[in-house]
Amino acid sequence: MLPSRAAILSYLTILSGSAGRLVISLVYFLIVANTLTLGEFGLFATASSTGLILSRLLAFGFVSPLYRVATVKPRLLGAYLAGFAALGLASLPLIAVVAAAAYWLLFADRLAMLPFALIIVAEVLCWRPVEVVAIVNNGLRRFRQAALLVIVGSSLRTAAALLFIGFGDRSLETWAIAYLAATFASLVIALAVFLPPARWRFVRALYPRRMADAVFAGAADIVFYIQSELDKLLVLGLAGERTAGLYAIALRVIDLTAMPVRSFNQMLVQKIMQDRGLGGGKRLAAYEAGIALISIAGLVAVIAALKPFPGLLGRNVSEAAYLFAPMLLVPAFRNLVEYHAELLYARERTGSRIVLLCLLTALKAGLISLVMTRFAAHEGWAAWMNLVFGLVYLVSAGFTYRLLTLRPKPVFRTAL
Repeated sequence: MLPSRAAILSYLTILSGSAGRLVISLVYFLIVANTLTLGEFGLFATASSTGLILSRLLAFGFVSPLYRVATVKPRLLGAYLAGFAALGLASLPLIAVVAAAAYWLLFADRLAMLPFALIIVAEVLCWRPVEVVAIVNNGLRRFRQAALLVIVGSSLRTAAALLFIGFGDRSLETWAIAYLAATFASLVIALAVFLPPARWRFVRALYPRRMADAVFAGAADIVFYIQSELDKLLVLGLAGERTAGLYAIALRVIDLTAMPVRSFNQMLVQKIMQDRGLGGGKRLAAYEAGIALISIAGLVAVIAALKPFPGLLGRNVSEAAYLFAPMLLVPAFRNLVEYHAELLYARERTGSRIVLLCLLTALKAGLISLVMTRFAAHEGWAAWMNLVFGLVYLVSAGFTYRLLTLRPKPVFRTAL
């Protein structure tokens, strides 16, 4: 069945937001990556990844019920927004404890506490609520508002990066202050302009019913981002700041090519949640092939652009450019693993999703540790990443499609 005109327009709206964010994020990334030293950029990228993981603890995962209710029961949005705010405050002590442990474990000998704390606050308390407002808008099918919010947030970070170039002090601490200021401004705009109108009310009976879904979905989200970001942390710990910087630049370029795929994933999840169906095996195979081709094509385009103009993306990015071709298949494998996780989320296979992601995390940690300890000294590790991510993909695909052949669980319901 061909997609409807409304579905195509919705996807194009989301994609336009992704395209705008892609261009703006690319400018932001190039400025920061080429202004900081490779070591400082590696530390910033890994601290930001840590903040991204910690941000999934905010409100104990209540984002999942919030998104589901925005999608299927929008009249209850005010009650769920109040619940998210209350649980967000309650989760802050846990986030502080885990952040302190992460700092002493990974960063104490490499990065001062102040810039680390500023980056964590920016990711957890500022950018995560911005993402939540965008998620709610997407659930309500207000795709234009969600896309515009993401573009505004990315633009403010880019503006902060441009100002950072003009600072006499181009240290990581100065950038962390600018980064926090831009992200806080994004939060203010999100709450003042883009938060959908709703009558907030605290409904005590809501939480015993929804906390299980929230905690399981939040745990799955945390494990997903640990699986996704773990490689940066391992490279920092095993190979040092400079290699971590090179790897972070390569992964950031690869991540930028995933934006069209994420727009597709978002539309597909909503369709599965509303239609209660996945489609046939041929359709799923076509989705996989399309995601793989688009992912690889994005990186090929970057490599082709750099071939005649090696300095096109700046000095530090040009130093990391030799990694792009050896890692050519990594974008496809990374994006397909993310796609599998979205399929399980859409079918409410939350417990199975956690099991899968824990398995993938352990597998990836072992493989990357092996590669970095044996090949990091000679910088021959890049090509081995194709095998690492390829094995992770095969395990993910086998687990996911085996599970999806089982009888689906009932979709989200509420008695409120």
